[in-house]
Amino acid sequence: MNDEDACYRRLRWRCRRGTRELDALFGGWLEAHYARAGEAERAAFEALLEVQDPELWDWVLGHARPPRADWQDIIDAIRASHRL
Repeated sequence: MNDEDACYRRLRWRCRRGTRELDALFGGWLEAHYARAGEAERAAFEALLEVQDPELWDWVLGHARPPRADWQDIIDAIRASHRL
């Protein structure tokens, strides 16, 4: 297994959240976008996974906005792909 495979597997594990819905939303972004994402976007996604679930829910549902524009871009992509 190379370093990129190990990183992807680690991120896949980190996408496992407290609910199946968040698992699907963030795991879906990982599967659909991570491979073609640039270094900065990958770093933003990794940092986003450090945020607690209640905040992620507020952002995904549109009740609040993340403090970082790069996080908002990822949240927007998640919302668009699931028509939220």
